[in-house]
This record gives sequence, structure tokens and C-alpha cells, in this order.
Amino acid sequence: MARLSGLQREVLSLYRQCFREIRNKPADSRNNFKQYARAEFQKHRSVNKKDFGAVEYLLRKGHRQLEMYSSLGIRNIR
Repeated sequence: MARLSGLQREVLSLYRQCFREIRNKPADSRNNFKQYARAEFQKHRSVNKKDFGAVEYLLRKGHRQLEMYSSLGIRNIR
């Protein structure tokens, strides 16, 4: 496997954090959270990995969303 750049490692780390947080959600809504997380990453898959500004912006946005959806008050998504 090719070596990953620092930004690629950060994106992968955010993806993993999202799925770790999903384990803390109610069992009946986990699938909705998984679908949402996958769709968000898939939506931005076409961003050029050399467009550092865009990648960093999306990472910040992703961390904010993760923090918001990690709240115990959020029980379901959609």
C-alpha cells in the first residue's frame, strides 16, 4: 500500500472517528448515521487531494459536524 500524506491520514482518522461515535448511538438509528457519514465522504470524494485549502476546509467542517452529532441529545439523523 502506498504511503499516505498527512492530510490523507487526517481524513481517514476523521472517518474512523465518525464510525466510532456511531457505536454510541441507539441501535435503531445507527444505520441512518452510517449512511449519512458515508454519503458525506462520498460527496466530496472528487476533491483533488492536492487542493489543500479545500481538504482542510472539509476537515474542519467534518470535525464540527462530528462534534455536533456526537451530542447525546442527537438520537437520530434525517
